[in-house]
Order: sequence, then C-alpha cells, then structure tokens
Amino acid sequence: MSDLLAVDATGVTKTFGAVRAVDDVSVRVAAGEVYGVLGPNGAGKTTFLRMLFGLIRPDAGTISVLGKTWDDDGVGVLDGVGGFIESPRFYPYLTGRQNLEGLALLDGGVRPGLLEEVLALVEMTDRADQKVGGYSYGMRQRLGVAASLLREPRLLVLDEPANGLDPAGIRDMRALVKRLAASGLTVLLSSHDMDEVEEICDNVTIMKRGTVAFHGTISELRTMAPDPGYLLATTDDTRALALAEEHPALQVVRDPEAALVVTGRREDVSTFVSGLVRAGIDLLAFNPTQTPLEALFFMLTDDSTHQTLDRPVELTKAAR
Repeated sequence: MSDLLAVDATGVTKTFGAVRAVDDVSVRVAAGEVYGVLGPNGAGKTTFLRMLFGLIRPDAGTISVLGKTWDDDGVGVLDGVGGFIESPRFYPYLTGRQNLEGLALLDGGVRPGLLEEVLALVEMTDRADQKVGGYSYGMRQRLGVAASLLREPRLLVLDEPANGLDPAGIRDMRALVKRLAASGLTVLLSSHDMDEVEEICDNVTIMKRGTVAFHGTISELRTMAPDPGYLLATTDDTRALALAEEHPALQVVRDPEAALVVTGRREDVSTFVSGLVRAGIDLLAFNPTQTPLEALFFMLTDDSTHQTLDRPVELTKAAR
C-alpha cells in the first residue's frame, strides 16, 4: 500500500437547518483497501460521501482526497476518483454502450479498448447493446460501476451499491467489488448491511445519527460482538427450559413465538442441544436469530439501547 491516504477527512460537520447530519466525523482510508461506512438510514453516510465529491461543502473540518483538497485544487480533487451517490442514472432510450460512450466523451474520452474492458469486468458485454430502459435495477447498478471505471480511478466510491437488489444481484455485486479490490483499487462504500461490510471490507466506520459509533478493523469489531443467539423449538420446551439450568454459561428464555431463544458460545449451545437429544427431546427448529456482528451493529446504532460498547478505535489503527 502507498503511504498516501486515499481519503483523509478530519472533524467534518454538516448542518441542514436544525439537523446536524454529520457531526465531527473523521475517516481515513488507506490506499488499496476496501473501507466501509456503515449505518442505518439517516445516519449521515450519503451526506458524508456527497462532501467527498464536492456536491455539498462541509460547515467545518477538512477533506483531502488522494492528497488534494477542494480549497487548493477545486474540481481537480476528482482526478483519479470515480463512483456514484445513491443510484446511477442513465438515458433509458439509449443502449448501455451508448450511455457509456456519451459519458466518456463528456469526460474527455478514454483509451481505446477500455469501454469493452469495463463492460467485461461488470459482466455486461452481452447486454451492452440493449436499451437501458429494459435493464433490471441490478444491471443499472453494474452499468454505474462500469461508468465509474471508465475514469480508470484510483479511488472508487460506491453508495449502497447492493441496495434494492435481489439475493442474486447482491451476490453478484459483492463479487464484483471483491474483484475490483483484488486489482489494487481503493474502494470506499457505504452500506446498512453488516454482512456486506464484513464480507468485503478491511476497515469500517459505523455511524449513528451523524456521529461515529465505531472506527476500526473488522477483526476488532468481531472481538466486541456478543455471543450468537439461536431460535430453538422442541417437542417439550418446558423440559428444555428446565434442563437449561444445568448450563449456567447459557441464557435461555422463552420467545413470544412459542419457542426458546438460546444465547451463548457455540460450544456451550452444542452441548446443551446434545443433552436435549439424549433426554429424548426432539428438535423442531434450530435457527440463528442474528449473526454476532448484526447484533453488535444494532447495539451500536439503536437509540433504544442507550449503550456505549467502546470508544472509537484510534484513527491511526483504522488507516494502517
């Protein structure tokens, strides 16, 4: 990785009327990494990305992108940057290829063969000559990534790239981001899906109501995660609940859906379930409630919990 930070945002604040959409947020993204900005809707993710692109100006703080600032370099900040905020838009009456050709001309042209390269990379070659009006939402998202790659960027910024996609589309988009990251491209993406961030990101900033709830690596986040929970239904939940008293390391409670919720380490849960089977209690259902990181995400961002699990990890760690 280069010592140059792809993004160095310090103390960034943005207010709209009485609403402080982004409140003293600092994010550092090292070159060559995949960095996630995670949070529920309304957390301030898109507002933060808009400031990176210069679509809106911060009220306070500084932003440097690939070593350039808006005050010193103006629109030159966007040299080497590609991406989209919210959903990309195209002319529906033109084909995918025609849309890309038009964007390339507006951006000063591209080297020969690049358009075909990016179409192949996003797996759109066979649909490139069909009108965008007939594209699915997922195809438009992939075309948006292709349009961004026409700039041959060093930093790719994607705002909720898998939002609104069906499971197959989500899988394809995650695979695409992984391929781009493997090529050495720096990727900064926003998401409200912990699974997505865990799967493809190196570091993450979790936002809550415009503020930072967590900075750090995915590994550090995992160490903070609570024990996993499981929804357990048996042929005799009353006896199962009684047998749970023999396992003090577990928390076993009744669920409103007439089942049991078991929380604890996987080894302890396994021992408990084995004991139920030996006691002649059959399992009717055994499903995870939330992954540990999903549970942690809600604990960090849900206002009703009023919990602070940890102070944000130092930014020097997040940018390493």
